[in-house]
Amino acid sequence: MTGKQYLDLVLDKLTPLGAVTGKSMFGGFGVFRDSRMFGLISGDVLYLKAGQTNLAEYTSRDCPRFKLMPYYQVPADVFEDDDQLRQWARRSIELNQL
Repeated sequence: MTGKQYLDLVLDKLTPLGAVTGKSMFGGFGVFRDSRMFGLISGDVLYLKAGQTNLAEYTSRDCPRFKLMPYYQVPADVFEDDDQLRQWARRSIELNQL
């Protein structure tokens, strides 16, 4: 699967969250809602923004961090469960509204 195909898959999974878009950046893609980045794709891995309200979900599962940025890899079981993925994405989106 190419990076663009993976981006399309992610955007399809997140469609119920509204106007989610992708933009080429970081050698991968940024994932945005309302012009605010809440996720990124590197290779075929999705990372979502983590902060005070959701960081424990990632650290308790030993999810790798993307470099020094506040983005953590989404666990495979979460990615495969569309409802759960959207819940995790919503929490990342909400960080942009705090």
